[in-house]
Amino acid sequence: MKKNSSLLLAALMLAIGSTSLPLTISSAQAQTAAAEPAKSETVRAEMGKPLAEIQDLLNKKQYAEALQKINALDAMENKTPYEQFAMHRLRAVVASGLNDTPLLANSFEGMLNSPFLKLPEQLRLIEAMAGTYFNEKKYSLSKQWAQRYLDKDSNNESMHNLIIRAMYLQDDFTGAAKELNLVLKADDEAKRVPSNDNLRLLGSCYQQLKDNAGYTAVLERLVTHYPKKEYWADLLYRIEHKPGFAERLRLDLYRLLLATDNLEEGAQYYEMAQLAQLAGLPAEAKKVVDAGFANNMLGTGKEAAKQKQLRDQVNKQAAEDAKSLDAGEAAAKASKNGTGMVSMGYNYAIQGQADKGIALIEQGIAKGGLKAPEEAKLHLGMAYLQANNKVKAAEIFKTIQGNDGTSDLGRLWLLVR
Repeated sequence: MKKNSSLLLAALMLAIGSTSLPLTISSAQAQTAAAEPAKSETVRAEMGKPLAEIQDLLNKKQYAEALQKINALDAMENKTPYEQFAMHRLRAVVASGLNDTPLLANSFEGMLNSPFLKLPEQLRLIEAMAGTYFNEKKYSLSKQWAQRYLDKDSNNESMHNLIIRAMYLQDDFTGAAKELNLVLKADDEAKRVPSNDNLRLLGSCYQQLKDNAGYTAVLERLVTHYPKKEYWADLLYRIEHKPGFAERLRLDLYRLLLATDNLEEGAQYYEMAQLAQLAGLPAEAKKVVDAGFANNMLGTGKEAAKQKQLRDQVNKQAAEDAKSLDAGEAAAKASKNGTGMVSMGYNYAIQGQADKGIALIEQGIAKGGLKAPEEAKLHLGMAYLQANNKVKAAEIFKTIQGNDGTSDLGRLWLLVR
């Protein structure tokens, strides 16, 4: 709410308004003005000199002395409504100079209860007061003034945000989360991108409430609209540590870490390459090792010799594998189950032959006998992504069942840019 300083300044300019000499009228005219307060914005002639003295004190920033004269002038009997309004306006200026928030609020209250402010002017005062109390960490009062604003104009985003943040700072995380979800729902209906701040605040609410599912859902929205590697790292960590996550999916987890630039240690590149080798995917292992050497994660330090040995090994295996793809495909098709066909299909996909790989994976799934049919669907969807067919990939991922992590990983692949 830092922008409130400018709001308060604008409100005070409104409050100052005509603290310089206003139009004056006679006492007799004042009686008529009192009968029609909304039409008369003048004060009696006898107030002219005191008002000029008050104006001079305000110009000199002698606020305490000005307040004394305002109070003395306010003691005059039979004040017209506009004269009462003028007293509130003068006190608002003094309150600002003295940093007297209660006096400021009381002065604004008096001005708001008068008939002399139009709706935009009222809203400026109310918004400034809500922000002032927020900055002073008086969150209950801040919420009250913000709600007054929304009662007059329910579409003001800054006042909605102020109330939500006040709730959060009062440890009302459930209430803040509820309000934030309403804001996000409105964003979705209007097809607006939700703000980063709102998503982060909602995530923090869920963390405070120890709602891991809620927090993970927020992270998915963050990587959708604001795909920072830090958000991806947090999200993938939570997927990995979600109850029931299958260890056999570690290579798939590494694939997402690599795609989101979250492999940050040589040991991770090394392990991923080894897992690719074990999966019968030396071409993928080679890509991982090459990437590790290109960014100096591999080939340096105490493990450099072992890592270079791995590079030589995967280069040889990848070359041999490229020559034997046809033979491997034939052997996979001759097998009693579709496991080998699924593996060979994905091998084709990562080597740039996505269409051929997709067909082979689909044949393998249809043949059956798979130990992990949901994982096969995951790899089929990933092969469709390799073919730049995101729509078909999404259809495949939606068919994945179970809670072993396959459906989570498939859903996340659709968010990778």
